[in-house]
Amino acid sequence: MTDPVVIIGSGIAGLVTALALAPRPVLLLTRAGLGQESATARAQGGIAAALGPDDDTGLHLADTLAAGAGLCDAGMAERILESAPDVIAMLARHGLRFDVDETGAPSFGLEAAHSRKRILHTRGDGTGAAITDALSGAVRNCAAITVLEHAEALRLLTAGNRVGGVVIRRQGRIQHLAASSVVLATGGIGGLYDASTNPTGNCGAGIAMAACAGAELADMEFVQFHPTALATARRPLSLISEAVRGEGALLLNDLGQRFMLDVPGAELAPRDLVARAIHAQIAEGRRVFLDARAALGDRFAARFPGIFRLCAADGIDPSRDLIPVRPAVHYHMGGIATDARGRSSLAGLWAVGECASTGLHGANRLASNSLLEAAAMGLEAARDIADQAAPPLRMALPDADTMDVPPGRSEADAEVIRAITSQHLGVLRDAAGLDAAIAQLLPLAQSDDRLADPALVALAIAVFARLRDESRGAHARTDFPEAWPQATRRHMTLPQILVAARDSAVTQPIARSA
Repeated sequence: MTDPVVIIGSGIAGLVTALALAPRPVLLLTRAGLGQESATARAQGGIAAALGPDDDTGLHLADTLAAGAGLCDAGMAERILESAPDVIAMLARHGLRFDVDETGAPSFGLEAAHSRKRILHTRGDGTGAAITDALSGAVRNCAAITVLEHAEALRLLTAGNRVGGVVIRRQGRIQHLAASSVVLATGGIGGLYDASTNPTGNCGAGIAMAACAGAELADMEFVQFHPTALATARRPLSLISEAVRGEGALLLNDLGQRFMLDVPGAELAPRDLVARAIHAQIAEGRRVFLDARAALGDRFAARFPGIFRLCAADGIDPSRDLIPVRPAVHYHMGGIATDARGRSSLAGLWAVGECASTGLHGANRLASNSLLEAAAMGLEAARDIADQAAPPLRMALPDADTMDVPPGRSEADAEVIRAITSQHLGVLRDAAGLDAAIAQLLPLAQSDDRLADPALVALAIAVFARLRDESRGAHARTDFPEAWPQATRRHMTLPQILVAARDSAVTQPIARSA
C-alpha cells in the first residue's frame, strides 16, 4: 500500500487539492484547526471569473497581463483563467452558492483594473468564509481524507532530488511522516510585516521548508500592499475590500481632496498605484479615508455586512462616517517556483496557492485572481499526482531525536523580523535600506535561532529586491524609478540567495528584546 499524499495547509488550495485527490488516501496537516488561520477565511473580494455575457477569457487575460507589468507567464495565465468554469462548478458541487441578482443570474462585481464586472461573491463580502465553510465540511465528510490538526510542519525529508517525508511537531513531540507526494499549501508571508491583512502566523513556513530542501524560489521581491486596510490598532488589520471602491466609494485625504483624480482609473487604478498614492499622502502627514456615504449610504450594511461589522467594532458607521485606511501587506506574488501542473523543482513536491509562484500574477496580482488560481492549481496538482507512476520505495527515515529542526517559537518572536521588513521592504525601497535589511537578516537566517525560518524568507525578499534595480508592479525603488526595457523573472535556490546576501551584507546592529 502506498503512503497517503501529504497536504500541508487548509486554505482553499489545500482543501481543493485534498478533495480532488479522493478516493486516494490523503493526510491533511494544518497548524491550527481545519480552515482556521488561513487567508482564505478572511477573503472579502471574491473570485474573478470571465463568465458574464459581455466577458471572455481573452479580456480577463488582457487585464491580468496589464496588471502584471510585463512579468506574467502569458501561457500559464491563460491556462488558469480558462479553468474558471471548472473551478466554479467544483465549488458549487461542494455546496457553495454565489450571490445572484433579482433575475436569478450571477451577480458580478467590479474591482480595480478589471475591464468588466467579473467578480463572483457569496454572502456579499463573506466569500472567503463561505468557501472555507463549504470545503471544510466536505473534507470532514470525505472518508479518504484524514485531517491532522494542530500539526506544525517543520522540514521536508529528501533523498537526492526527491522528497520522501515530512517532519512535524505535534503536542510537543517531533514526528516523521513518510510521503512520496507532498503538497505545500501553506499560504503567504504577511505575518513578516507589522501592517498586514494576513493571519499573523503566516510567515512563509512552506517557502522556508521548500528552500531548505533545495527547491527554487521565484519573484520573491513582489509583495502586494492592499491600499485600503482599516487604519486601527488591530493586528492583523481588517481589510476594506476593493469592491467598496468598485461600488463608487472615493478616496479622500483629511483636506477633503480626491488625490487619485490624475491617475488613470482613479480609485480603481491598479493596486500598486493606489497603495503608493496613499503612502505618499501619509508620508506628507495627511490621513486618508474611504468615503462610501454617497455611493452606498444606507445600502452599505446589506452590500458589505462583514465590513460593516468590522467598522462598527471600532465605532465607525460607514454609511455616515469616513473610513480611515492605510496600505497593508495583503498578497505575495513570489514563492516556490512551479510549473503548469504545480510541480516544484524537487520531485515529489508540489506547491499550490499563495506559497507558489506560477507566473499568473507577474509583478502585481490582478484583484480576485488569487482564489481562482489557488483552486485551479489545486485541481491541476491533484490530477498530476494521480497521473504519476508508482512512487519509489519508501526512503529510510532518520531518527526523530537526531533531526535538526527549528525550535518552537511564539508569534511575538517575529516582531524582530517585522521591524526590519516594515522599515526596509515596504511600499518604497532603496539600495541603502535593502542592504541594511540583508545585513540584519543574514545572521538570523543562518543561525539556530527560532527566528531562522522567517528570517530566511524575509532575506529572500530583500535579496531579490536588491537584485532588481528597477521599479515594476508592486516593487518600487526610489533610487531606480524607471522600469527595464525588457521584463525578466528570476529563480534562485537558497545557496544562491545566501551568496548574493553575503555579497551585499555589511554588519548592522539588530534591535531585539531579550
